[in-house]
Amino acid sequence: MNAPEQRLVTETISGALAKFSTTFSFDDIPDAVKDRARHLILDAVGLAYASQDYPYADVSLKALSAFGGGDACVIGHGRILGMRDAVQMNGILIHGLDFDDTHSRGVIHATTSVLPTALAVADRDGASGADLLAAYIVGMEVATRVGMVAQGGFHQVGFHPTGVAGAFGCTIAAARLRGLDQERTVMAQGIALSMASGSLEFLEDGAWTKRLHPGWAGVSGITAATFAEHGYIGPRRAYEGRFGLYASHLGERLAQADLTLATEALGQQWQVNEVAVKPIPACHFTHAPADAAIVLSAELGEGPAADKVNRIRRVRVLVPEQVVKTVCEPLSSKRRPANSYDAQFSIPYIVATGLLKGNFTLNELDDAAMSDGTVLALAAKVDYEVDPLSTFPRHYTGEVIVEMEDGRTLRHREAVNRGNTDRPLTNDEVFRKYMENATRSLSKSHAERVADAVLALDKQGASVLAGVLAEKPAGKA
Repeated sequence: MNAPEQRLVTETISGALAKFSTTFSFDDIPDAVKDRARHLILDAVGLAYASQDYPYADVSLKALSAFGGGDACVIGHGRILGMRDAVQMNGILIHGLDFDDTHSRGVIHATTSVLPTALAVADRDGASGADLLAAYIVGMEVATRVGMVAQGGFHQVGFHPTGVAGAFGCTIAAARLRGLDQERTVMAQGIALSMASGSLEFLEDGAWTKRLHPGWAGVSGITAATFAEHGYIGPRRAYEGRFGLYASHLGERLAQADLTLATEALGQQWQVNEVAVKPIPACHFTHAPADAAIVLSAELGEGPAADKVNRIRRVRVLVPEQVVKTVCEPLSSKRRPANSYDAQFSIPYIVATGLLKGNFTLNELDDAAMSDGTVLALAAKVDYEVDPLSTFPRHYTGEVIVEMEDGRTLRHREAVNRGNTDRPLTNDEVFRKYMENATRSLSKSHAERVADAVLALDKQGASVLAGVLAEKPAGKA
């Protein structure tokens, strides 16, 4: 038995994460990590405002309101739901457009579950903004590391890490805010093991269920922490046990899991710094091909889009093997997405759009854009191949090769996806993205006031931030 295996036998992963969560202080977090965390929160809040008028937001709010009201903050809607229902709703608002941040190695959207959880618990308990920020950061540490252990394996067997790994990050965030000791924080993680969930079946037909996963992770985390706080007993080996998370969720891919990643350099290498902010409103796996297509659009020259389609014989897209099931198959469906969610997970549609329009924004997810016959005609010519040079999951690589009818070949490679930790968006770029998204619902002055509250969150009470976020946009009933 080697040293890492011996360590994991004598100290469980749950125990190590609980010890870290209960012993580190806000002052232990480097200032740069705190600043990046505030900007990740700002990005998420902007997306919650951008989601306000989409059908899934209205349907979700009606469904959750059926459970009764409450006084917890729903971003942009008021204090109108019970705490756990507000967490569910805020998760839907942040994640609904699939424009939220991604931890590349964990292949997980962590902010979209951890932030609603920390905000709701801190607001209810009258915690400080610094406590909220610390809980958010420790929740991010846990969710991303739990995802990293699987080495991309969750996706390969049909589980969505945002729901599965996110539940444990939310559990830790809630446990820290509630002041649980190490033993009860271990119990909380064991309890969460029976709640962590999230199926990728939505990929087959563009169903809405993925949007539920982050908020459900938060509901699970709060529930698990609360049960543990009151003395409920959970399994101690939630992660490495015989029927623990990885054995039960990875199947044959358990052999590729690296348990040491859950605790390696904990408190020294902060995973908040490894989180990628999305520059494009689509699955992160599509970003490098999208940017490659946008670069090549200039080489196609001027002229009507239909003429460009006629001049292109074939488009080949090189992607990491691990993302094929998510954004390339089934190819016939990906070439003709049924709805906006389908489109966000479609390499053919996104690459065709990038080649013809030179961009990919939220506007490209409107019904009119998705029914554009010229774009769909080019999407029908898009095929994929496995990228032999991919560095996935460190980078979500992509290359687009356009074979022209006149015999020319145009190609461009993005070896590191834009927004990745090795090619990050700056905090100023994150702020600009926030303003573009928030002002789809808010006035410029209202959006700026929200930004001020978020970026100063650790200088005020958590309820101050929650109060600002709960305010409705001007003109909303």
